[in-house]
Amino acid sequence: MDTPTPKVTQRQRLKIYTLEDVLTHKQSGDCWVVRNGKVYNISAFLPDHPGGDDVILEWAGKDIGDVMKDGEHSHSDSAFEMMAEYLVGRIGTAEALVGDDWEASEDFHPDDTDVAVDFQKTEFLDLSKPLLRQVWESNWSKSFYLHQIHQPRHVPESARLFGPWYLEMLTRTSWFVVPIFWLPIASYIFTLSMLQFTYPAPYARSSFPYTAPPTFALDALMNIPTASFTKSIVCFLIGNLIWTFLEYTLHRFLFHVDEMLPDRPFFLMIHFLTHGVHHYLPMDRLRLVMPPPLFIVLSFPFTRLAYILFPTAIANGIISGSFTFYVLYDCMHFALHHTKLPAYMREMKKYHLAHHYKNFELGFGVTSKFWDIIFNTVLPV
Repeated sequence: MDTPTPKVTQRQRLKIYTLEDVLTHKQSGDCWVVRNGKVYNISAFLPDHPGGDDVILEWAGKDIGDVMKDGEHSHSDSAFEMMAEYLVGRIGTAEALVGDDWEASEDFHPDDTDVAVDFQKTEFLDLSKPLLRQVWESNWSKSFYLHQIHQPRHVPESARLFGPWYLEMLTRTSWFVVPIFWLPIASYIFTLSMLQFTYPAPYARSSFPYTAPPTFALDALMNIPTASFTKSIVCFLIGNLIWTFLEYTLHRFLFHVDEMLPDRPFFLMIHFLTHGVHHYLPMDRLRLVMPPPLFIVLSFPFTRLAYILFPTAIANGIISGSFTFYVLYDCMHFALHHTKLPAYMREMKKYHLAHHYKNFELGFGVTSKFWDIIFNTVLPV
């Protein structure tokens, strides 16, 4: 015998908005109001309102619960019943877990979230079930989504993003995978840069002239002149600096592209997968460093650009420096969340955790505050 499909209630079907969403709809052709936690689009009703549309527009984008009951604007029961046909959603919880009064202690660790109570209260994500599908099938506005993901939760074990294990495993990365995977690649590219400075190609963007020895022949490696090493080191250091700038700009303008994010479940899902999940579960040990496939995708356009802008030897030196500092960045990011640290890193730990628990719109630097200072986004701690 088939199990009957549970009936979906009207409350479950209604889209969840914030008061900020409603406030954007306050014109004669686009007029929303709130009453008893429910959202109404009464734009079509304005011309038919007995008291004229001016009275309603005065309260457009606001909560009209009290004003509809006061003596001057009292309404009949039939008026309240009529509103049902204009119902478009409801207001989600606005409870905030972060605030400007948050301070990080030396041994900060958040309390575990009661998963059942949290879901019942917020109706956002059920942390006991795969998360990505919930975001894909969501009925929230972007404003509600952004408010919720910036209210950090904590669970003892990594929450699942996918149901199938073979997809889930791609989303979890231990911190040591990053240096094991990327440092040999960075070392290879740096060595290649030195060899390319030693055996210049006949034109700027080719790898080696035909007369060069095999790339990693022992005699070639043992006879790299100091001048070639020095040139590669200079490029390597430039790559270090370039990475710190990319660290800041990617964090601020790609991962925190909140205002430009389209209000569609697909885009919310992409945002959640790339960075939203980290703000939602900031202490998840297996989602603090970037899985290698994701960094390959993100780094590809920048490495291509380096080869377009610079001769191959210079480009490889810069790329090796950037990759090395990326490894430093990801390992430091993990340490800032979970490790006892020396003085400078303790300061950066407080600074970065404040980005999560105090103000996510400031404090984008992870390895340093340098670019936050330059672009005036320093987060007071």
